[in-house]
Amino acid sequence: MHHFKYRNNELYCEDVPVRIIAEDIGTPFYLYSHATLKRHYQIFYEAFEGLDRLVCFSAKANTNLAVLKLFENLGSGLDIVSGGELYRGLKAGFSPDKIVYSGVGKRVDEIDYALEAGILMFNVESLEELELINERAGVLKVRAPVAIRVNPDVDPKTHPYISTGLKKNKFGIDKETAIEGYNIARQLENIDVVGIDCHIGSQITDAKPFVEALENLKGLIDELRKIGVEIQFLDMGGGLGITYSDELPPHPREYAKEIVASLKGSQLKLILEPGRVIVGNAGILVTEVLFRKSGKVKEFIVADAGMNDLMRPTLYNAFHAIEPVVDNDDREITADVVGPICETGDFLATDRKISDVMKGDLLAVMSAGAYGFTMSSNYCSRPRVAEVMVKDDRFYVVRDRESYEDLVKGESIPPFLDG
Repeated sequence: MHHFKYRNNELYCEDVPVRIIAEDIGTPFYLYSHATLKRHYQIFYEAFEGLDRLVCFSAKANTNLAVLKLFENLGSGLDIVSGGELYRGLKAGFSPDKIVYSGVGKRVDEIDYALEAGILMFNVESLEELELINERAGVLKVRAPVAIRVNPDVDPKTHPYISTGLKKNKFGIDKETAIEGYNIARQLENIDVVGIDCHIGSQITDAKPFVEALENLKGLIDELRKIGVEIQFLDMGGGLGITYSDELPPHPREYAKEIVASLKGSQLKLILEPGRVIVGNAGILVTEVLFRKSGKVKEFIVADAGMNDLMRPTLYNAFHAIEPVVDNDDREITADVVGPICETGDFLATDRKISDVMKGDLLAVMSAGAYGFTMSSNYCSRPRVAEVMVKDDRFYVVRDRESYEDLVKGESIPPFLDG
């Protein structure tokens, strides 16, 4: 469920007409519903009632400070994969002891930053990384809390680019090597072994792979206990999908049911890292039709948002529903919705049945709250778009549209080229 609804043929976000926002700030822009974000987080958290748990929102899905602050206010933790995400999390007010640091390639400066901040734990992805974290903790004279990310070799049946739990993927450590890693970790001078972690993928629409991964981890925890390694935190990662088109992902309560049943009565604290399932359907991308163009074999709707603003259709061939902001015509056409970038791969939709919109009309690209702005770029020297949040009957610009001056900020021409 989300709070983007039509009233008298006009799309509203909560109690604000989307058209009014476009008239005020221009297009394109990302638009987030406060009510939807809050509701989705609360439903997910409550689904795991009965377990000691910490929900750590996956920052990479949406790092806008207002979005992060909303979740921090609700008691969320944060899953990060970079020093920049740590900076954003701290800026938004997250307590460091609610932050987990994942990711396969942590730099020395990022490790130091996290150690000095005092995060909850590092999810370690290799034995070399484990050794480096121990070394840096020694230099800084602190203890480093770690979990080892185990690759359970579970097929999440999702897009291959976002499948992360198979042996052929770059993520995590296989079960046998993980046991070796825990043996090494408990002997390292500056390491505290506190948890175990896995993350099998993203946009997963079946609960079975999660249950399979959990059973694998529980078996490994039993083996570790036999060799004297006690696990405090069980990090199940994220990955639960949403409906973009005709997918039927499990409701968070259905997803949680078997996990809760399996872990109830254990002494483990469950960590969850949802991203898309919280923010995906809580945001849209609003764009204006620049031109209609009739080709020999195709009809094109040229919009002012392109692949640099929303990369998912180009990168994953991902589907996003596209709706008219003002729907005054029942007629439909079949067209490609394309952007202004000079690449054939610059599209928001291909061969799509869509409302017969004209120049100046507004379109809403639905389900764009996750991996939208965070994956955007300045390709073709296009300023990144504004971000807006609606609460009730008011809207707030939570990120200004970039200017041309912003595009060259930090650049310089060396003296030998000047004149």
